Amino acid sequence: MAGSRMKLEFSRVIQGRSRLGVLKGLGRNGQDSMEVPGCLLYTHFGTVPHLTQDTLHTLSNLPSVTQVTLSNIAEHQEVLEEFKDGFRKFAGLHDTLLYCSLHDPAAPCPTGYTTNKTVSVWGSGGRIELTVAKFMALQKIVQPDWYQSMADGETWQNNTSRKRVRKSVDRTLTHLDECLVVHQNSQELDGVEVFGVVEGGDILEERVRSARETAKRPVAGFCLDGLQTGSMDQTLRTQLIAAVTKELPEDKPRLLQGVGRPDEVLACVEAGMDLFESFFPFQVTERGCALCFDFNISPDPERAVLELNGGERDTAGETQPNGDHNLDDQTQMTSFEIDLKDKRYQDDFRPLVEGCGCYCCKNHQRAYLHHLLVTNELLAGVLLMIHNTAHYHGFFGALREALANDQLDLLKDRVSG
Repeated sequence: MAGSRMKLEFSRVIQGRSRLGVLKGLGRNGQDSMEVPGCLLYTHFGTVPHLTQDTLHTLSNLPSVTQVTLSNIAEHQEVLEEFKDGFRKFAGLHDTLLYCSLHDPAAPCPTGYTTNKTVSVWGSGGRIELTVAKFMALQKIVQPDWYQSMADGETWQNNTSRKRVRKSVDRTLTHLDECLVVHQNSQELDGVEVFGVVEGGDILEERVRSARETAKRPVAGFCLDGLQTGSMDQTLRTQLIAAVTKELPEDKPRLLQGVGRPDEVLACVEAGMDLFESFFPFQVTERGCALCFDFNISPDPERAVLELNGGERDTAGETQPNGDHNLDDQTQMTSFEIDLKDKRYQDDFRPLVEGCGCYCCKNHQRAYLHHLLVTNELLAGVLLMIHNTAHYHGFFGALREALANDQLDLLKDRVSG
C-alpha cells in the first residue's frame, strides 16, 4: 500500500492536546480537505434521516465527509455487486467523501456474537456475520474514500473481564493485519485509506497496547472504539483518551466513535480527539426534541447587560439542569434539548432558537412543531432534523472558533448553561 496522502496540518495545538487544523489529502485524488475538530455527516444507507438531498443542501457548512455503515449496507451486498459503480452513485450522493464504519452509532448492537474469525452487524433483516473476506468484499463494492478496519468492539460494558478485553485487542490487531493484506492486493481499493481501530475497554494497559501496536501498521488514522456514551463516565474516558493519544502519531487523525453530546465532545477535544460522528441530532429528533443549547461566543453588548442584570437565557431555563446523567440509556432526554411534545409549547409562538437561520426557525414556531408532534405528522421529523442538524454543525463551527481565539473555557460555560 502506498503511503497515505491523508495528513493533519495544525494551525494551533492548545496545552499540547486540543488540535485545530485541516485534514488534507482526502479522497482518491487527494484534493479534498476538512476542518478539525469536526464531525462526519450521519446517514442511514447514505441518507440523512427524514431529509431528501435537496432539503439537506439547504443547510450551509455541512461536513465534507458522509458516514455510511456496514450494518445498513451488508444485507444489500448482491444488489451493489450487480450495480458495480459503488455506493456513492447508487445512493445519489454528490460532492461528498465517503467513510464506511462497521456499526451504526445510534443503533443498539447486541454483544456475544464475535468469534476469532468473525464479527456481526445487525441490519433490518437481523444479524449478518462478517469474515475478513466478506468485510473486504463489501469495501470493494462500497468504494469508500476511507473505512474503519474490522474490529472486535464488544468490550465496552463495564463488567467485561480483563481476559476478554485482552482477547478483543488481539483479535482486532489480527483483523487489521488481514484487512491490510487484502487491501494491498486489491486494485479496486487503490487510493482508499484505512483507519485502524483502538480497543481496550476500560483497562488502561490494554488501551495503550492497542494504540501502540495499531500505530505500527500502515494506517491513515485511528478510530477509538468502546468509549461511547453509556460505557463509562467522562473522567475515565478522558484519562483513557489522553493515554492513547500519547501513543499515536501527531499528524494522523483520531476519530472517536459513539460520543455525540456537546459537553462530552468538548471534553474529548480537550483530551486530543479530532473527529466525531454526528448521530446526536438524529437521536434528539427521534425523541421529538429540539437542540437549544447555547454556543454563541461572539461579543454581544445586549447579552452582556442581560446577564449582568441576572437575566435568564431564553431556552436554558426550560431544559433539564445539567448534572447527573443516565449513563446507561442514550434514549434519555438530555439537558441540551427541549421536549416539544410538552403542553407548555402549544401556545409558544417563538422559533425553536432565537436567531437560528435554519428553515425551521425562520418559518415556524414551537407551537406548530408541538401540533405536528402530537398529531404524528411526518413533517415534524423533517423540520426537527433540519434544525437539529444545523444547530449541531453550528456548534462545531463555534468550537473551532473558540480554539482559534482562546475562548474554549467561555464556550464550555455557554454549553453547560
